[in-house]
Formats: sequence, C-alpha cells, structure tokens
Amino acid sequence: MLFSPAPPPPPPPPSITISPSLIRSYRPTFLHCTTRPITPHLQPWKPLPSISHYFPISQKTQLKFSCFSGGFSGSGGSTTGGNGGGSSNWWDRWFNDDDDNNENPHTKHILLYLLLTFILQLSSQAYAISDNSNNNDKTEDENENWVWEVKGGKRRKLVGDSMTDEFIVPSVTSDWWSKTMSFDDVIPKMWGECRELFMRLMLPEGYPDSVTSDYMEYSCWRGVQGIAAQVSSVLATQSLLYAVGLGKGAIPTAAAVNWVLKDGIGYLSKIFLSKFGRHFDVNPKGWRLFADFFENAAFGLEILTPAFPHLFVPIGAAAGAGRSAASLIQAATRSCFFAGFAAQRNFAEVIAKGEAQGMVSKSIGIMLGIALANCIQASTPLALVTFGVVTSIHMFCNLKSYQSIQLRTLNPYRASLVFGEYLLSGLIPSVKEVNDEEPFFPALPLLSLKPANKAEHRVLSSEAKEAAATIEQRLELGSKLSDVVKTKMDAHALLDLYNDQGYILTEHNGKFCVILKEICSPQDMLKSMFHVNYLYWLKKEAQLRSVSTFDDCGPSGVLRLSLEYVEREFNHAKRDGEFAGWVTDSLVARPLPHRIRPDC
Repeated sequence: MLFSPAPPPPPPPPSITISPSLIRSYRPTFLHCTTRPITPHLQPWKPLPSISHYFPISQKTQLKFSCFSGGFSGSGGSTTGGNGGGSSNWWDRWFNDDDDNNENPHTKHILLYLLLTFILQLSSQAYAISDNSNNNDKTEDENENWVWEVKGGKRRKLVGDSMTDEFIVPSVTSDWWSKTMSFDDVIPKMWGECRELFMRLMLPEGYPDSVTSDYMEYSCWRGVQGIAAQVSSVLATQSLLYAVGLGKGAIPTAAAVNWVLKDGIGYLSKIFLSKFGRHFDVNPKGWRLFADFFENAAFGLEILTPAFPHLFVPIGAAAGAGRSAASLIQAATRSCFFAGFAAQRNFAEVIAKGEAQGMVSKSIGIMLGIALANCIQASTPLALVTFGVVTSIHMFCNLKSYQSIQLRTLNPYRASLVFGEYLLSGLIPSVKEVNDEEPFFPALPLLSLKPANKAEHRVLSSEAKEAAATIEQRLELGSKLSDVVKTKMDAHALLDLYNDQGYILTEHNGKFCVILKEICSPQDMLKSMFHVNYLYWLKKEAQLRSVSTFDDCGPSGVLRLSLEYVEREFNHAKRDGEFAGWVTDSLVARPLPHRIRPDC
C-alpha cells in the first residue's frame, strides 16, 4: 500500500497592520494600540455600519442627530441599533450588562477600578493628615512648647520653633479638596464670624470679663424697651403732624412757628430739673422708672393733639416738657448704670457700646412704627389703643431691666441693710440680695415696688429689713447744729466727743441727726451710717435711753459707747464689705448743704 507523503504544515497567519486612520473609524475603546497582530481565532474590529444599515435611504433626509441621546432619531420616534433591539447610544452599548453582546466588556471594569483608586487615594490622604495632626499634638504635648494666643473670642495655637527660636503658627498638611468640599464646616464658620463681628460692634471689648454679671440681662431688656419707645415716638410724631394741619394744606410757616414754640417751652424743664442731679445718684433706679413714666405720658399727650388741634401749643409744650425732663433723667442715670457695669474701669467703652445697642433698637423701632403708622393713619382711637399696648410692653421691659441691675455703691438704704445685717449676724449680705430687697422709691413707702418672683434670701433677715426702712425715714444727713443743740454745754460736749471725726451724731426729736464738718469726706459719711445703725441697735436691743446730750456724751453715755464701738469695728466691716463686692470708699447720698467749722 502506497502512502502519500504528509501535506506540508500550513503557513503561519500573516501579521496584519492597521493604520491609525483606520483605527479612528473603528468602534471606540479606551485601550488599543495603533498596530496589533490579529490571530485567526480573533475577529478583527469592525467599523460602525452606515446609516443605511438601520434606515432606508429614502428616510435619510428625515433623520436628525440628537446631541443629548448620542444616536439618531427619526420623525416617527426613536430607532434601535446594532443587533435589532439594542440602543443606538454608543455609551449605553459600552455599559451594557450583557457581556456576550458587549464587544468591550473590560471597559466598565477599568472605570470602576479608576474610581475606587481615586476614593482610596483620598481616604489615605485624609488618614495621613489625621495621623500627622495627632503626631504633632502628641509631640507638642510631650515637649510642652506651645502657647495659646487669645484675641477677642478666638484662640490660636502657637508652637515653638527650635530653628528660629520663636513661636510660630503650626502648618497643617491638608489638601484643598478636603477643605473646600467640607460643607459641614462652612455654616459654623460663617456663624462664628458673624457672632464675632456682632460682639465687636455691640459688646464691650473683653466681654464678659470686662463687665459685671448683670450687664447682659439689662442690655436685653433695654433693647426691647428701646424698640417700644421708638414705636411710640413715631406714632406721637404722626399725630402731631396731623394736629398741626400738615395733612390739610396748612400754611408751612404757621406750622413751623407752633412747632418751635412747643419745643422751646419744653426745653425749660431741663433747666429747672438739673438741680436735682444728686438725687439721681442716690436712687437711680427709681428716678429712671419715673422718667420712663414721664416719657410715656408725654407720648400720650401728643397722640391726643389731633382731637384738640386748637390746643396744639399748650398740649405740645406740656408733652415736650415731659419728654425733656425724661431725657435729662435718663441721661443722668444711664451714666450711673454704665459706671457700675465697667468692671475694668472701661467707662467709655461700656457707654459707647450702650449707644450702639440703642441705635439698633431705635432703627428696628422706627421700621415697626412706620408700618403701624401706615395702618393707623389719622384714626386717634386706633392710635390710642396701639399706644396703650406698646406702652405696657415698654414699662414692663423697663421694670425688668432695672430689677436686673446690681448697684455696688452704698446709698443710705443699702448701707443700712448691709451694716444692719453685719451687726446682727456678723455676715455681709451679697450685692444681689440687697439690690433685690431695695425698693425703687425708699422715701415713698406707698410706691415701694420690689422685684417679683424673688427667692427667699438666706442672709437678709426681717429685722435688718425693718431697721433699714426705719433708719431711711429717721435719718437727717447734714443737719444744722443750731437746730439740734440748744445749750452751750451740749455743744461743747459734742465737739469734744467728736473732735477727731468728720461728723457729729446725735438724736433729736426722734431723728438721727448727722452734722457734717467742712473736713467731712465721703468716707466719713459712710462711717456715720455705720454709727447710726449701731446706735439704733444699741437702743433697740440693750434698751438704752437718751437722757440729755451732755449725759449721752459722758463716760457711760450712749453716744460715747457707740462711738467707741464704731472706732473698733468700722474698718473690719468695711473690709468684709469689700470682699463681698461692695464699693466701700464712700457713701452715695445727697446731704443737706449745712456744714460747720469748729475753732481749734
């Protein structure tokens, strides 16, 4: 049997080179080479079919390219591509979940890989930043070579640099992405910036350490009452304009003359009221409340002027006098309050910020007042009803603001409370307890308004309160010597007893008469108040009675015994009062103008 020779092996497949121009016409892919050999078991890439493959030639003119869908659409609806059911959108074909129909399945995997790589890179950078910060904090804590720089309400950490031998701001390694894309920090940062700006404009520098603890509560209540006062002012001004005939075609000159007369007569009240200036220092809360009442009464009169246009000048003058008097008292007492708030002797700073707060309140009040005035127009009854509501809010806020003030100076009533409790129990009451107990009008028991919802004091006793009220009524500071002493022997006895003192104390007609010398200082007047309190308790508890002025100045007389005790204990009481927060360098009082000068 003859065997034919084996056929020769087939030649190797030829290497096909694809040109770049041809590649650009093939299906797009992310990974390809300009040239690659094609083996027999692999199918070569095919170019995209022409439009005629999907649509008849007669429909070519009806086709238009959609830049949104990435394919072609006809007038009759969307078309299908490729294999008779797939989308003509090449992006959809790339990400088709059917790997059998997808000619480039690894594209989706590559994109996911790149996305995960990017996320892992960001995470690693964030971890590196956090780890670096923790390491820096640990290193700084170990070396303890850092300080805090404080400016206003913000703190900044400074780290010691061993190379330059100085403190520098530490650099934190972080990328811009984590800073700009962290939206959780944007709102707190903006809130902090706005809060810092508000504090710089409205609060004294160094708040809260630069003012006393009652400053914020007082400022809040004053802000609300300032708004209410400005609303009343707008309503009153509108009523005055209607009363003067501005809305009825009145002659401008006559209106101006009436307005000037009204203000000119009202200004006279400031001149006559200025002589009571010392009273404002002694009892600023009561006088300020009285001024607010005067101001609201003046607003009420001005709102009534449209009902009595022929009495414009008298009513306007009376209202102007009330407002002028109120403004004088408010300006005088405001200084007392702000001086008490200045814990670091920053009087001008506290006053400036108080004026800024007042301007904000007035601006808000003007806007609200204009809105209400547009609704009310020329209706006097409606204006009065609105004024009554606003006035109630105004007076309530005033009352709350004055109750929140804690005056640290000693007037006769507060000094009597402090010294009376000290003599009874040996304790000095706190500033808040005494201010809560002090009435707004100590000299007028019928108008003795006291703070509401007041907690029971743990130091002040009912005996001390009763003693303070009694001494307030019986005290006569600055008495005339000729009215108290009738004989030469009594005069010599008093002058000898109080030879080294700046005052003379005696009792006459049921009153504690304090005769002041020319050399009397505010400290001597405070000492006389301590003496008055001890004399009151000595007679009340020890049942000692006055015989005569000469006998009371004798060795066993009540005046000599009380003076000896005052000489021993006054400095101790004064020092304890300073520890409790009281200003014990003087007595804030308005004594009578009488003084004596004994001949040496």
